[in-house]
Amino acid sequence: MNTAKKMRLGPLPKTESVKLTFACPASLKADLDRYAALHAQTYGEAVDAEKLIPHMLETFMAGDRGFRKGTTTRSVPSKPT
Repeated sequence: MNTAKKMRLGPLPKTESVKLTFACPASLKADLDRYAALHAQTYGEAVDAEKLIPHMLETFMAGDRGFRKGTTTRSVPSKPT
């Protein structure tokens, strides 16, 4: 592993998965392929873009304050009108 450069995504954990199919622009697919190549170079393990996407989305959602705020369960009583 190249310790001089770290990527935001980090090494991929081993997880159970569910198949999901989606369409994306060709330019995004090219960027994902380049990211996968850089990830493999950085962490010494070949990985394709399809394996990176779930981890990228998970990282994105974990960092989205609005999403986290909207999914927290709070017991806030409603005000009478």
